[in-house]
Amino acid sequence: MTTLSGASANQLAVANPWSMVPPLGNLDAYISATNRLPLLTLEEEQGFARKLRDHNDLEAAGALILSHLRLVVSISRQYLGYGLPHGDLIQEGNVGLMKAVKRFDPDQGVRLVSYAMHWIKAEIHEYILKNWRMVKVATTKAQRKLFFNLRSMKQGFKADAAIDGDTHRDTLSADEVTQMATRLNVKPEEVLEMETRLSGGDVVLDPSPSDDGEESFGPIAYLADASQEPTALIESRQRDRLSTDGITTALEALDDRSRRIVEERWLKVNDDGSGGMTLHDLAAVYGVSAERIRQIEVAAMKKMKKALAEYA
Repeated sequence: MTTLSGASANQLAVANPWSMVPPLGNLDAYISATNRLPLLTLEEEQGFARKLRDHNDLEAAGALILSHLRLVVSISRQYLGYGLPHGDLIQEGNVGLMKAVKRFDPDQGVRLVSYAMHWIKAEIHEYILKNWRMVKVATTKAQRKLFFNLRSMKQGFKADAAIDGDTHRDTLSADEVTQMATRLNVKPEEVLEMETRLSGGDVVLDPSPSDDGEESFGPIAYLADASQEPTALIESRQRDRLSTDGITTALEALDDRSRRIVEERWLKVNDDGSGGMTLHDLAAVYGVSAERIRQIEVAAMKKMKKALAEYA
């Protein structure tokens, strides 16, 4: 197999920079290929940067990007602890590298490697914050700083505790919280809040049915407020309307005796919480049998039901 010297590889990169990009394959092949790409000397880097700045030379931009792909791979390895795919971290870092190359000014006296680190990390940070959890755990600048420093500092505290023989403690002590807050220039309450956010996990509100066809139980089952469902609200308002204005209208359709019987039997409550008059009490008032009072009550209820249906 023929290999290219650094000078020959650089010449090839200038002539056709994307010919140096490895073909699609697994991640290990990509990383191996990026490590074989030649580094640029200071003179070459400044030459390509000026061509890009002054003439918008895309081949020069390609040469600058290719020579720093290994830097992206190296930086992305620092963020593998967040459980996100390494390939995605590299991809986002490459986006940051392209932004850095576009904005790089060779006359500032800084090498591209130093300038690009900020852009690469910024793009990876943004990707992690958007994808590490379904719900964002850090939105403000202080929270972002906490997010990316809390874990590493906590690991340091755990290592110190292990040296002292305490290998089981997983939470921060009050002194550790104070130290961390002082070092990061945030409030201790913010440290505790971020630790709580990091220790929690995403919960599916409405889980999919299991393989056996049975529905899985999720928080949606007890978090949903059925009383605020539109249909329930309409029914509740209609029920309230019928129980006030509707009942009044239905009672007005009855004669005096029937109205009093219904009111005494169903609408009045005594001071002790018991119901109104009994059939026998009303029978004594009107000088008829209890059965007759019951018949009048049944007829009055039918008439009220019809009046309520018309009112609704």
